[in-house]
Amino acid sequence: MRKTAILLLTLFAYCTAVARVNEDSLWIRENYVKKEVMIPMRDGVKLFTSVFMPKSGAEKHPILMSRTPYSCAPYGEQNFPPFYLKYHNHYFREGYIIVIQDVRGRWMSEGEFVDVRPFNPNKKTNKDIDEASDTYDTIDWLVKNIENNNGHVGVFGISYPGFYSTMAALSGHPALKAVSPQAPVTDWFAGDDFHHNGAFFLNDAFSFYSGFGKPRPKPTTVGPTEYPYPTHDNYKFYLEAGSLKNIAKLMGDSIKFWKDLYAHPTYDAFWKARNVRNFLKDVKPVMLTVGGTFDAEDLFGAWNTYKAIETQSKNTNNRIVMGPWYHGQWSANDGSYMGNVRFGSNTSTWYQQNIEIPFFDFYLKGKGNVPDIKEATVFFTGENNWKQLPVWPPAEMKMTPVYLQPKGGLSFSLPAVSENLRSTYFSTYTSDPSKPVPYTEDVHFNRTISYMNDDQRFAARRPDVLVFQTDTLTEDLTLGGPIVADLLVSINTTDADFVVKVIDVFPDNFSYGDVPASTAHARYVSSSYPMGGYQMLVRGEVMRGKFRNSLETPVPFKPNEPTTVKFTLPDVAHTFQKGHRLMVQIQSSWFPLVDRNPQQFTDIYNAADKDFIKSDITIYHSNKRPSKIILPVIK
Repeated sequence: MRKTAILLLTLFAYCTAVARVNEDSLWIRENYVKKEVMIPMRDGVKLFTSVFMPKSGAEKHPILMSRTPYSCAPYGEQNFPPFYLKYHNHYFREGYIIVIQDVRGRWMSEGEFVDVRPFNPNKKTNKDIDEASDTYDTIDWLVKNIENNNGHVGVFGISYPGFYSTMAALSGHPALKAVSPQAPVTDWFAGDDFHHNGAFFLNDAFSFYSGFGKPRPKPTTVGPTEYPYPTHDNYKFYLEAGSLKNIAKLMGDSIKFWKDLYAHPTYDAFWKARNVRNFLKDVKPVMLTVGGTFDAEDLFGAWNTYKAIETQSKNTNNRIVMGPWYHGQWSANDGSYMGNVRFGSNTSTWYQQNIEIPFFDFYLKGKGNVPDIKEATVFFTGENNWKQLPVWPPAEMKMTPVYLQPKGGLSFSLPAVSENLRSTYFSTYTSDPSKPVPYTEDVHFNRTISYMNDDQRFAARRPDVLVFQTDTLTEDLTLGGPIVADLLVSINTTDADFVVKVIDVFPDNFSYGDVPASTAHARYVSSSYPMGGYQMLVRGEVMRGKFRNSLETPVPFKPNEPTTVKFTLPDVAHTFQKGHRLMVQIQSSWFPLVDRNPQQFTDIYNAADKDFIKSDITIYHSNKRPSKIILPVIK
């Protein structure tokens, strides 16, 4: 009966949502006209642009724009997209002119597409173009040619469109008043999408570029086909495919950026030119960077775009919002949970109503008072609470080491054990590339959106994963800021990866309780999952060992020689509640999220299957050779 009731409520909620979408879509059609234009750039290339204009001429209207490589579809002035997100409908009902543009070289726009096209700060002729100049030229055309606009323009976008939003902020056009880069692509070698600390994120890169990367010789409304996977088990597919050299053969010769990935295995000039952080100086518009603390793609980009503006453009009105979200969840209609973890409220709606809508309404329409958006608006999971802070990281944050202990202990005190008893001052495991540690327990085709806070009990049970945990916490432990892994290690080969995971272990008797009827659909899956003893991933990150000293200049390990591996994990905002435990897991593979390290010092992109060997990994934890995780503790 209970399942029947849930299914009925789910059906009712779905039908209600469909009715609302139909009602909103009808209203937009009745009150807006769509116009498709080819906007000329300074070098003569024309970019396809869809413009949705209010029919009412009773007032001047602001322009809100998104530039995308993912298409303005559906094409045709009679075809309107289904604007199914509630807060998008706000902008229509408020009379915004909505603009969506295919970026240069994508879909119906002319020109050549370049992935994360570098910013050119020294443009001298009309041939010197970048995404900032294309944005400038687009804005200039819009304010001069679209009737009844008020001369105020805003730009926003999520992920790759977030990158184009950051580029818009560098355009310098005086009509551009407000910009919101959301999960912006920022640095594709250090931390976003396709590399983290030099480690190649295989699953995301192959699944994305095998379709997106296909050449488009001329403007088209037809999208590329996807790769014909022989199995929908991604672990099996990538393991059987073998080395990156083999995977390059599967990709073929036509995808230019895949070749670029292989041609630039270190943090060279190619990647540095594509690091947007290098150019975020003298930013003129008001900035609102948005991201999710559980964003699997561009968590790094959100935190670091904000930080780069904060340090290099001190006069900019610069704000950040970070919620408990997967990639883009803040734009969804439900932000009350992710995977099995619940947040106690609809965090997405709260953000939309209290942050983004007031932001654009004021700076583009002059509506209301100056929005009271604090420097950092951050949701702390665990306690499930928004904190509105004057600075990030919080001023009261103190970097505090927690030490790995013998026998799987974890403590804020140095290990008491000396090195007299050999078996107690280090822990070892064998990393076998033929049996890599999976990033999630279940079998999947697509990379999951929820692995960032997923249950880690499956990994804790493997012999190639080290587990350290505290005693039950007697008081809340709140973290706000970056985490630093500072490990003393030795390996018997010349390279290895190090994956560090910081985990919240729930009490054995933990339960979310009854499922609220109003959110039955959202809760159906998570309500049945055993949450007692749940090992919630709070933050995980990988360091490719050879880059431990420098992303530019890799160096091999000396076999069996103790070496420091120290790296920074992206910022966290989480409270480990009283009665929980803090856990750290250490492993050397995270597959197929991250490509396998052959565990020999080599160019991994050109390694052969025979080059992959086992490595014996040692992590030290004595008082003379401590390994620690440095936590951003807020008292």
